Order: sequence, then C-alpha cells, then structure tokens
Amino acid sequence: MERRIIYLQILGLILILACVACQASSPGSEQEGEAQMPMTISSSAFSEGDEIPRRHTCDGDDLSPPLSWFGTPDDTQSLVMITDDPDAPVGTFVHWVLYNIPPDTTSLPKGVSGVGTQGVNGFGRSGYGGPCPPKGPAHRYFFKLYALDTSLNLQSNATKAEVEMAMQGHVLAQGQLMGTYKR
Repeated sequence: MERRIIYLQILGLILILACVACQASSPGSEQEGEAQMPMTISSSAFSEGDEIPRRHTCDGDDLSPPLSWFGTPDDTQSLVMITDDPDAPVGTFVHWVLYNIPPDTTSLPKGVSGVGTQGVNGFGRSGYGGPCPPKGPAHRYFFKLYALDTSLNLQSNATKAEVEMAMQGHVLAQGQLMGTYKR
C-alpha cells in the first residue's frame, strides 16, 4: 500500500512537471513575471467545438469566417491570428497567418482582406486557406488570437514559425476558438 502511494505521488509530480514544461514551450508563453490575460474569440458562423460551415472550407468558397473578440489589453500594439490543424496526417498544418492587425480591431469580417499583413499558409499561398482534410474523422481547427506589445518587423508572406519567433516575449493576452470539419 505504501509503495502504491509513493508511486501515485511520483506520477502526480511527473504530470505537474509536464504541464509546466508544456506551458513554458508554447509560442506565446509568459516570460518570467509577465502575466497573460485571456481574450474571448467567437464567430457568428460556428460556436466553440462546432462544425465549420462548408463555405469557409476548400469544399465551399474558401473564405475566412467572421470572427470577433474582446478582452484586448489597453497597451496592445498589434494582433496576430494563426489558424492551424493539429490533426493533419503530416503534423500541424497551417491554414492562416495574419499579423500586424491594428490593435483597435475587434473583429474580422467573412473573407477579410486589407487588414494586417498576410503570411503564407501550408498550401504555399498568402492568406486564408480553409479546412481541407482527407476523408475520415473530423479535424480540429484552432483560430488563435494573440495581443502583442509590439508590431512585428517582418516582410509580408512570413511563415507561422517566423511570426511565432518574432512574437516571443511580446504576448500580452491570447484567446482561441476551435471548430471542426470532416469530409
């Protein structure tokens, strides 16, 4: 019985350490002493965990969905939107990178253009590329919004990796909306 208790305590410690390590390695993770606030992001096209309508996928018009948010900190200098699919067979697939969105922006209309700077997606194109999974179970698509204390000094068509590297240590708040899609 005593061995089992020790085993459970060790297992609990391992889980705590894993959570701490995971938090520290995430792209927008907090710097020491830097507190992040949550932002709330939503869409009039779908709710958290619901299916993304066909018109916002490669099977439809392939237009970005309308998005809105609140909770942007007062000292925000720019916003970043990254959308990706962690369930893709080749690893996380990037569907949208949009950065240097003006800090007073609180929404993006369907098929947005002319706001911020478009990065390159996993399809090798600039701008939004909607869900387009292989046939099978539903994939999850995360629309992640970051409030930064700076504007990013990047050329247009930057990759997700370049944007994430540039925003390290500058994230004031973040929020996400997850939708699903299957074919």
